Amino acid sequence: MTDTFHLDRNQVRRAFSRAANRYEQHDALQREVGMRLREHLDFFKEPVRRVLDLGAGTGLGTRQLLQYYPQAQLVAADLAQPMLQQARHHAGWRGRRFARVTADAEQLPFADAGFDVLYSNLCIQWLEAPQALFAELLRVLRPGGFLLLTSFGPDTLQELRQAWAHADDRHPHISRFLDMHDLGDAALMAGLRDPVLSSEALQMTYPDVTALLRELKGLGATNADPSRQRGLTGKSRYQRMLQAYPQQTDGRISSSWEIITLHGHAPREGEARRTPQGGQEASFSVEALRATRHKRSSPAS
Repeated sequence: MTDTFHLDRNQVRRAFSRAANRYEQHDALQREVGMRLREHLDFFKEPVRRVLDLGAGTGLGTRQLLQYYPQAQLVAADLAQPMLQQARHHAGWRGRRFARVTADAEQLPFADAGFDVLYSNLCIQWLEAPQALFAELLRVLRPGGFLLLTSFGPDTLQELRQAWAHADDRHPHISRFLDMHDLGDAALMAGLRDPVLSSEALQMTYPDVTALLRELKGLGATNADPSRQRGLTGKSRYQRMLQAYPQQTDGRISSSWEIITLHGHAPREGEARRTPQGGQEASFSVEALRATRHKRSSPAS
């Protein structure tokens, strides 16, 4: 398993910041995947008081989570502050529906064990070190808390990736995404309990390649590979890419999106979880330790 691969985090932040004011004009795929993801919330039957929506973007998905947890405190977190500024109309007057926090998923500004549910729709594919990421996500979940997320898999945008490879074999034009097995291994190594993973292929159609590229830019889903070409793409190279992209019989083009879904539980009290240093630790409440000590010291009947 490859635990790390390289992404330009500053480019990710810039791209999503620039896309903030037009994001909801292009987020049909995110809405569809989010609707399917929220159906998995039924697997968690325990009381829910606090929910973290990680990579919340403009907050539309966070507001929809309120339908499932109307009495819970919800927090929308995102790396790009302009996204959260756009979320104001979903958050309500003075944020009465949910709070908004600018946050880096790899260093969350939250206390340990503070959330019952951590929900993340199409966010973690923009992060480099999955095992360290999962360790951080589990840190902020309470014992037995529920982790539910989606990510792009490596077959995402395969037509565009192949068309660019035909036109330019020197520079990557599409960010690389980890496969389901790598994500599952990372989650297990971090201590996630009973993980369930699935992969689903979705197809989106567009009038032409230009419309697809315009949608990707509107979503902020641009190339964040550090070895990407920094200057403008040459016209002849761009034309070769357009010619190499497969067309449907009606002249439209199709784009593949591999959606990986994962859910599982944080370790419960007394179960070991991995530490960032590679060891393991188990946590117990003071009450549990006192109860155990009292039981051991009680005289046999």
